[in-house]
Amino acid sequence: MRRLKLKTGMLLILSAVLFLTGCTSGEKKSQDTDTRTKTAQRQKAWKKAETSPWGKYPETVTYTLGQMKGTGNSNLPEGETYENNAYTRYLKKILNVQNKNIFMESEEGYDEALNILVKDRNLPDIFLVSDRETLEELVENDLIEDLTDVYKSCASDRIREMYEGYGDELLESGTFDGKLLALPETAIDHGPQLLWLRRDWIEQLGLTEPKTLEDAFSVIQAFQENRMGAERDEEPVGLVCDPGLVGTVSTSYSMDAIFENFGAYPEQWIRNPEGEIVYGSLTEETKNALSCLHDLYSRGILDPDFALRAQNNIRDLVVEGKCGAFFGLWWTPNNPLMDEYRQNKDADWQPYYLTSGARRQVEVYSTFRDNKYVVVRKGYEHPEIVMKVLSVLFDYSRYEADDTEEMNAYFALNVDPTARPLMINVDYNEATYMVTRHIREALYGSRMREELSAIEASYFDACKKYLGTDSPSVEEWAAYKSRITAVGLLVDASYHPPERKYMGDGDSEIPQTLQQLEKKAFIQIIMGKKPLSYFDTFVKEWYRKGGEALTESVRSGKMSGTD
Repeated sequence: MRRLKLKTGMLLILSAVLFLTGCTSGEKKSQDTDTRTKTAQRQKAWKKAETSPWGKYPETVTYTLGQMKGTGNSNLPEGETYENNAYTRYLKKILNVQNKNIFMESEEGYDEALNILVKDRNLPDIFLVSDRETLEELVENDLIEDLTDVYKSCASDRIREMYEGYGDELLESGTFDGKLLALPETAIDHGPQLLWLRRDWIEQLGLTEPKTLEDAFSVIQAFQENRMGAERDEEPVGLVCDPGLVGTVSTSYSMDAIFENFGAYPEQWIRNPEGEIVYGSLTEETKNALSCLHDLYSRGILDPDFALRAQNNIRDLVVEGKCGAFFGLWWTPNNPLMDEYRQNKDADWQPYYLTSGARRQVEVYSTFRDNKYVVVRKGYEHPEIVMKVLSVLFDYSRYEADDTEEMNAYFALNVDPTARPLMINVDYNEATYMVTRHIREALYGSRMREELSAIEASYFDACKKYLGTDSPSVEEWAAYKSRITAVGLLVDASYHPPERKYMGDGDSEIPQTLQQLEKKAFIQIIMGKKPLSYFDTFVKEWYRKGGEALTESVRSGKMSGTD
């Protein structure tokens, strides 16, 4: 009987052990299954993030960044930084990425400072390149990542549409041996130069607003004769002019409008009406434009000290109310006029589009030598971040999202684009004019605010506030003056950007010696130190000092799209 009880007890214990062992094994199997499931989900989340425009990383990805910073902290609100602002916070919210800026330089010193990093092979994960020679050096030394697959998987459909709107040449400018190694900025058309005049001075002198360039020159001459903006011991300034005479797409104070009015395109390669490729600084049209500028100088209309001016010095003349006339693009109210308006709200700057009748009779070629690119350090494990950031900033946040109020407020606050982690812009070629047309339609009631993109809605709100108050903020004034007044002139004139034709890298770059020869000759002719006939001597000298061989090299097929 006792043995039976023992056996029964042992059986019960053994059963309990087996039961507990089975439970433990089952729990372990269940835990293993849960772990495998979580791992698979995690891998799926990473895969989705790495291969889609807007997929969010399951963990924060921090990348080191080389950034071109703007003046005045890019006009960010107080307390904001390049690592913590509306852009970076939104990107962290949507993508879970965070930039760590280990290299920052202003535009003036950026290229030189970056060259040092390139020589030392000490590169950030992601950085901006604004010098073609530096980009080519990075490519030749295999220092940057291939972004071909990144573009295919992480560029949104709208971003690809934007790039395609510029033709094949734009993306090809960042492509080497069939590999996309650099993402280019889209060269949005900024339109022609406008002549900005102090309309309050026009009214004060009882003058008529100009309808032609010659009318405008008479107005400026009246400013001079009446010493507008000049103190007792100062000479009046006149039409301010950058000593470089012609500028890039972002330069104010140049004389491009006057040259173009004569059908002249200095510092650019052109195909003339006879079908020849020539350097635009050497044409008869350029000679005629220089004759006009000499006349303006002789009449005291052109700033007598223009040859001695620097960009910052010219800007100070405008902001301090010393001058009442200069050529600038549509965004001039944002820079430099905001600063003058902040000090003197009676300064009524008005843009005039006085060269609408000038039509290009020749093909003018652009290059990508001054274009900006975003590149990724060779070996960085998340090269797709650049394409995801661009897709979020220039597509998702503008056209899809409804949670971008903080970021969109930056437009009205005139925060500079350098505040963004990747300082390039991606947009449609005619985006400037599209935005203004849509804002005006909303202001006049033919379009609902809800139909506007994020950037359009932000500017619409600022413009509506400007129209609804007698004391608008400086940001509201700049938004209305640039987007409605200035761009509105171009929209009303049915302006459309001319077709872009691009020149390959080849040997088209003008050597420094020829650049200096040209600048000296032009300034001497304008100031009357050399007669106009000296232009012909300059042309012969330009060809003799290397220009002839350079021209032959360009004509031999170095340009894309010239065959």
